[in-house]
Amino acid sequence: MLENVHISLTTPALLFPAISLLLLAYTNRFFSLAALIRNLSDREKPVNSGQIKNLHKRIAIIKRMQESGVLAFAFCVLCMILIYFGFAHIGSLVFGFSLMLLLYSLLLSVIEIRISVDALNIHLEEMSEHK
Repeated sequence: MLENVHISLTTPALLFPAISLLLLAYTNRFFSLAALIRNLSDREKPVNSGQIKNLHKRIAIIKRMQESGVLAFAFCVLCMILIYFGFAHIGSLVFGFSLMLLLYSLLLSVIEIRISVDALNIHLEEMSEHK
């Protein structure tokens, strides 16, 4: 299957800017979520248990998103090192694994977005109940 696959150093290098921007976006999401949690804890009004469960889920997912994104980046670098030292076949396998980690990270991102939307809907329901 991989006998005909030939990748050069430039192939994994193309992922560098994409993965870096992705990790930056994940970090921004984490900081936004952390600020939200701190703001909720400063409120005098009790926080809905659904919101707390939602926040716990989102924290866990963002953690896994960041971990898999960083691992994708690390395996991409390892792939480049292997190709540089002449181990193109192994480098191709490592690059494939890096792509799988990146895909996993992106799927987690979609799941986190959906949970975030659910949280906004909970908040909107609370707002409509109070009016």
